[in-house]
Order: sequence, then structure tokens, then C-alpha cells
Amino acid sequence: MDQALAGVPRWPDENVLIGFDTADDAGVYKLTPELALVQTVDFFTPIVDDPYTFGAIAAANSLSDVYAMGGRPISALAILAWPAKEDVGDLQQILAGGADKMHEAGCSILGGHSVADEEIKFGYAVTGTIHPARVKPNAGALPGDALVFTKRLGTGVISTALKRGMAADEHVAESIRQMLELNRRAAEAMLGFEVHGCTDVTGFGLIGHAREMALASGVTLEIDTRAVRFLPGALEYAARGALPGGLKNNFDFASCDVEKSDKTFVSRETESLFYDPQTSGGLLISLPENDAAGLTAALEGAYRLGRVTARAGKAIHLL
Repeated sequence: MDQALAGVPRWPDENVLIGFDTADDAGVYKLTPELALVQTVDFFTPIVDDPYTFGAIAAANSLSDVYAMGGRPISALAILAWPAKEDVGDLQQILAGGADKMHEAGCSILGGHSVADEEIKFGYAVTGTIHPARVKPNAGALPGDALVFTKRLGTGVISTALKRGMAADEHVAESIRQMLELNRRAAEAMLGFEVHGCTDVTGFGLIGHAREMALASGVTLEIDTRAVRFLPGALEYAARGALPGGLKNNFDFASCDVEKSDKTFVSRETESLFYDPQTSGGLLISLPENDAAGLTAALEGAYRLGRVTARAGKAIHLL
């Protein structure tokens, strides 16, 4: 995709505050000096068995990019690919799950578009609003900042373990609970502090999205491998080989920008989870040290996982 985008023409528009130049989570377009639109789109294939739950997770995942920019989602358009042979009752449940999650977010569904396809795919294009001066881009991380993360890793590995019949019910249930959790509470909490940069950790995994933040900001992100938290069962399933195809793709793409110190030891399964593609993952937030302490105290489940330094060597440094 990077190679393809490199050949796409760019036309200047002073109202485009965030485009695709920095691989940010959403685009931002200024309408007035006090109002801008935040726009994003996301869809994927089923990752859980229950259709209602799949629809709700797809909605939470689509909303996440707006929250990552500091915006408030207001409207959405559904995107659906549906095989003619599938049960219409399942489709109704997918749409109902998505609608209920959008309602929870205070986001109105205005319509959508569907196509016939052999593989089920579902998601939303979401529009939000934000004050132009309050946008939280991935390009704002500053040397000296702390890095705070708001969720645990492992949804991709657990979903793969489920498909292979390896996953315990309680591990699947906890992964689903986290994927269903909107990032609204985290976004509202971070706006009470001096946040310099933010991104949500989704399909490219922790390393992939941290790399984008580091490259866009011209800094190095140091990640404390001992501080990263994982969903119950994730390390076990990674050790047993339940690794999604997207994990290997993420490693092949992003690992060239990662370095470890001579004293850093990371087990194979732990390191693999840093590249695990997440669904409805947490927010990775860059902010001053004092504000990081306040945010982790104010937001249950948020924790420090590293810091930002001046660019030295590669984009990501594992400690």
C-alpha cells in the first residue's frame, strides 16, 4: 500500500489538516475556524462466531479511529459484503449488533452500501467532529514524553486459537469484552491532559502503529517489553502456534525499523504478540511525564509502556 500511495497525486488544500501523508488514523478537514470533520472507514471479515457480537465489534473498531484523533463520532454509513447463500437472519443480527454499538456511541447510522461477495465483510465509514486546534495526530510525539496504552494485546492470536478449536471459553469471553469496549472513555480522559500524539493500535499491531507514530513524529519510541500487558491466554496460544497470517505480514513489514539492546531478552511468543493484529485495540498516547501519571490514575486499565526519545537509530527500540 505504501508503494501504491507513493504514486497517488496530491493536490494542495489548506483545509486538509490531516491527510494520508503520515498514515494517521483518520482524515481531518476544516470547515470553519472552530469546526472540522474527522473521517475514517474500516471493515473486516468475521472474527467471532456470534453474528450480533461480530456486528458490534465491527462498529467499535470503526469508531476507534475518530476517538484516536480526539473527535466525537456523529454519523456512520455501513459497508457490507454478503454471500447470497448465507442466512438473512444472521445478517439481521450483524446489523443489529452494529446499530446498538453505534447508538451507545451516540452516532447515527445514515445508510450504507452492500455488494454480493463470497466472503462476509462488514464495517462502517464514520464521520466525527472536532475543533481544529484539538486534533491529536500520530505525528505529535515529543522527546521526553511518556507512552501510555489503554488496552491489552492478543485479540488476533485468541481469534486464531478460537478458529482452530484451541481457545478456552473464558479467554474468548475476555477478548470479546475488550473488543466491545469503545475507546470513547479513553479519548475523553486523555483530552483532560496535554496529549501531544495519539494512535489506536489495530491491524498493524503495537509495533506497526508505534512505528507510524515514530516516523511521523521524527522520534524514537522506546517500549519496555516487561510493561506490555496481554489478554489471558494470549501468550499460551502464541507459544502453541496460533498466529494469524496478519501477524507475519506485520513482522515482515515493520521489524526492519525495530532494534533491541544487547541486554534485552524477549521470548519468541512475547515478541510475536507485539506484531499481533488487533481488533478494536487500545489508544497509544504520547504525553508529558506528569500528565501520564494523571492519565493512568484517572483511566482504569491504562498503563505506561515506554517513552519517547530524540531519533536515535531505528524508529522502535525494545527495552
